[in-house]
Amino acid sequence: MKLRTLVITIAVLAALSIAAYLNDRPEAAPSDDPRVGKPLLGPDTAAQASGLVISDQGKKVELARNADGSWRVPSYFDMPADFDKISRFVQDLNEAKVDRFVTANPERLARLEFKDSSITLDDSAGREIWSVTLGKTPDQGNGRFIRFGSEPRAYFSSLHVWLDTDAKGWANAQLVSVKPEDVAKIEIPFDGGQEVVASRAKKDARWTAAETPAGQALIADQVASVLNSLTSLRFTDTVDPKDAAAAEAAAHMRTFRLTTFDGKTLSVAMGRKPEEKKLKAPVPDSKEGIAPIGKATDVKADAKPVAPEFETLPAGPVFAVVSSSDPHAAINELMKRRAFEVDDYTFTKLPQKPAELFEAAKKK
Repeated sequence: MKLRTLVITIAVLAALSIAAYLNDRPEAAPSDDPRVGKPLLGPDTAAQASGLVISDQGKKVELARNADGSWRVPSYFDMPADFDKISRFVQDLNEAKVDRFVTANPERLARLEFKDSSITLDDSAGREIWSVTLGKTPDQGNGRFIRFGSEPRAYFSSLHVWLDTDAKGWANAQLVSVKPEDVAKIEIPFDGGQEVVASRAKKDARWTAAETPAGQALIADQVASVLNSLTSLRFTDTVDPKDAAAAEAAAHMRTFRLTTFDGKTLSVAMGRKPEEKKLKAPVPDSKEGIAPIGKATDVKADAKPVAPEFETLPAGPVFAVVSSSDPHAAINELMKRRAFEVDDYTFTKLPQKPAELFEAAKKK
């Protein structure tokens, strides 16, 4: 290659490199940009919010704040929302910073993949007061490219947040609001109408049974274990109250009763359709077929009778029904909207016989 041609080629490549650099380099942010270095979401703005909308990958969940400060999930049967989960989510937005201005160039904005991943806060009238759209994550490091509202400007933030668009996931799954230390008496039912009633004079006193078998003593830790299971009861799913599985479970409920020190009573019923053994239907013989019942057939004198075969139908899902003696308790209304399925283990780990709550009394 001639020297002159080589020089021209190098000059052209250098020019292209400079053009590429100028096109891709970060743009200088205005010196008075008010967002850089500040929290992504200010606490004052968060305090004004009466609605939260989270969108991602074509899905959306809406949360609404009540007048008393509690939240609900309109898109999941208007159920109470998990306040702790909302608080953590908002805290993540408060703690994330706007690290730097990135670009206002339309071509560069298009490469940052701003689609439908967004978080929006509304006021009590449903008007948008704050919104941020999340773009792609950088090739290196943590965080997201972001843009506020519909502004044609992109920033980079250290934000790390999960956009959960499952409405059920935002509902408060806790079914019992009573705390273990508030319970003065617990009634534990068993088959055959048997029941163990344990009580205590104050929260740090030892549990005692109303009736204790001769030579036996109540196992206080067992009672505490039952109490903890009941007061930490959470649902895993909900169905229509007329659902067949829920209706079958209602016929096999065990109802526990908790009485608080202030005299209120909470009933916690749990049950499911039990496991069932069922006679298998006869399978037709490929040659002989099945003789109709009552019809004589030719059988050998020494033929052995065919043993009946059974199949086991598994137990149904466990459902819980909670009710309070307080007519104003929210749980009473909630139980009318849905039937609540709970984890099987919560039910199966409960004592099945009164004897499991007692042990031999220690000699003094």
